[in-house]
Amino acid sequence: MSAEIPAVVILCGGKGTRLREETEFRPKPMIEIGGRPILWHIMKHFAQHGARRFVLCLGYKGEQIKDWFLRYDERSRDVTVTLGARRSVTVHQESHDADGWQVTLVDTGENALTGARVSRAVRKYLPGERFFLTYGDGVSDVDLAALTALHERTKTAITVTGVRPPARFGELLCDGDLVREFSEKPQTHESLINGGFFLCEPRFVEYLRDDDACTLEREPLERAARDRELSVHRHDGFWQCMDTMRDLQLLEALWQKGAAPWKSW
Repeated sequence: MSAEIPAVVILCGGKGTRLREETEFRPKPMIEIGGRPILWHIMKHFAQHGARRFVLCLGYKGEQIKDWFLRYDERSRDVTVTLGARRSVTVHQESHDADGWQVTLVDTGENALTGARVSRAVRKYLPGERFFLTYGDGVSDVDLAALTALHERTKTAITVTGVRPPARFGELLCDGDLVREFSEKPQTHESLINGGFFLCEPRFVEYLRDDDACTLEREPLERAARDRELSVHRHDGFWQCMDTMRDLQLLEALWQKGAAPWKSW
């Protein structure tokens, strides 16, 4: 990747209704894997590739994400608290696992959809800049340098990472009445789906509207495709979203076994 690493915009504002058991109490990006929010795992992967600037598009329960980052240094290091009228807090140790990150936390509205959130955050904080864009609920071992190289070759306004997710049910390959092959978690070989992990040129913002109803995955990306301004980076490695309790349990099990493919740091 080039020396000038783009900022990373992360969508963190949705209500996560399919994970209501967890999201009733906290925003989806704050659901933990291995004791850390999935948002942290996503940011660590980008940081491993040199990204240090992050813009988080907040909405539902966004104050919890703000509070987590505002207290990050104190939670991550030893502290000395001097009590009384002149209360002070001294943070010890020189560094921690997110040292140097610059995190801009943007309230993009309680009910805004994805396109509106990106429009509001980027127009205000990243005008005229190339930027990465992803969702706050999915992890991957996607090669960001390869994504960048393809994006620069195609010269499109936006590049999306295309993935083939595992099928949800076991696959039976048959010869007549006999099963020739059984695969519990087969990899689908059908059309690619949107895996997030976009790289966007500044001009892509012109495809977005500022009103709440603007959905990134509808008109903006559909129009970009029609204009031949949308390219795809095919990723055959690990990718997993966290839409359901089953997804969360899978990710937690992988982490606990020390077999988390997205752990690039």
